[in-house]
Amino acid sequence: MVSTKIFQFLNDIKENNNREWFHDNKAYYEQYKKEYSKLIQAFLDEMIPMDNSLRHLEVKDCSFRIARDIRFSKDKTPYKTHMGIWLSGGTKNTNLPGYYIHIEPGKSFIGGGVWWPDNNDLKKIRKEVAYFHEDLEEILENKKFKKEFGSFERTETNSLKTSPKDYEKDHVAIEYLKLKSFTAGQNIDDKLLTDKDFVKKISEKLIALKPLNEFLTRALTTED
Repeated sequence: MVSTKIFQFLNDIKENNNREWFHDNKAYYEQYKKEYSKLIQAFLDEMIPMDNSLRHLEVKDCSFRIARDIRFSKDKTPYKTHMGIWLSGGTKNTNLPGYYIHIEPGKSFIGGGVWWPDNNDLKKIRKEVAYFHEDLEEILENKKFKKEFGSFERTETNSLKTSPKDYEKDHVAIEYLKLKSFTAGQNIDDKLLTDKDFVKKISEKLIALKPLNEFLTRALTTED
């Protein structure tokens, strides 16, 4: 389960999102960091036996800084009010696929895949989709995947209205080729966060993304 200390800190930083409060509560933040690390380790212990590509990961590879990057944001509040955990066969500085856990009271979710790849990686993924769309369709039609995640997340911003360059509009996989981001997700009810088997239950959901992550990894790492 998610520690009550985590919930309390996230609620408090949301209500006191300023540097003065944060500096006055450094000890409180250090307690939160310890709980953060314990939760990450619990996920690593659960997930690594199910996905060997995660075996190299340590806690520090899966956590995020609490400070927000506000350089290009209209929102100038300095600190994040959620907890993020990223488990990937790559690293935080690469765009290989992985599993993501987002903890924020009332707004928690899980997901995975590749989020907004750069142009070069996008071309690689589209090429893999075009040539091996049957492999992708088999993954997306898997009963467990469909039950947990449905399909790729699709919005007005992450999908082209027309066919991408170099692909015919009647390509059998055109709806996947239009995508600019390849992720699948599921919202998480707050009740599950306090379940004693939270880590185990979430891990069982996340592992349904493994075949998709493997497909995307193949796309990004296979030499032409």
